Amino acid sequence: MSVTLRAAAVSDRGKVRDNNEDAVYAGARLIAVADGVGGGPSGEIASGIVIRELAKLEDSAGSLDEAIGAANQRLREAVRADADLEGMGTTLTAMLAVNEGLQLAHIGDSRAYLWRDGRLTQLSRDDTFVQGLVDQGIISATEARAHPQRALVTQAMHGSAIEPSFAPVTPRAGDRYLLCSDGLSDYVDDDTIERTITSSDDLEECARALVDLALAAGAPDNVTVVVAQPDL
Repeated sequence: MSVTLRAAAVSDRGKVRDNNEDAVYAGARLIAVADGVGGGPSGEIASGIVIRELAKLEDSAGSLDEAIGAANQRLREAVRADADLEGMGTTLTAMLAVNEGLQLAHIGDSRAYLWRDGRLTQLSRDDTFVQGLVDQGIISATEARAHPQRALVTQAMHGSAIEPSFAPVTPRAGDRYLLCSDGLSDYVDDDTIERTITSSDDLEECARALVDLALAAGAPDNVTVVVAQPDL
């Protein structure tokens, strides 16, 4: 029997930005968050292009790999058609139900988390300069949260060659999944996320509570959250 998801999404432009460069999808087979880069409307355009392309997976038998490739091609075509869009790009973190399991795809610094048996685990690895410093043992994960270059991504979707990471996720009853832009993870610590992701049986209430925490922290960035759980 194929896995299906129950999911809820909440997105907010935050308290500083004039527009929302995040885009989100929350369906029964696919959940995804994209955080546009490039500034102004171009980041918003990039994230929207990618999410619209991936949304086609909801009603098709395609793969995440194929959909990401097609989305990257759409970005390339958009830049060719309008030189003002040069430099636009987006992160992408997505999870797709495939038969009895889930597949995670990731590029950039939006994140995927798993809450299972009372514990929150980060499933994705940030494609950032600062994460590289953490991996080398130069700074700690705690220091990374306040590093002035924490927003410097080392990989994103720009229409050029990319190497997204993919990983299988085996769902269990009681799991909750969280996809979020860095507007949440940069300003709300993992311990608080862990407590909040199961604060209600209503997934939308949990998603809204997480966004509210980012807003309470000042929300200088757009913040987008998807909370989901498998129907098994």
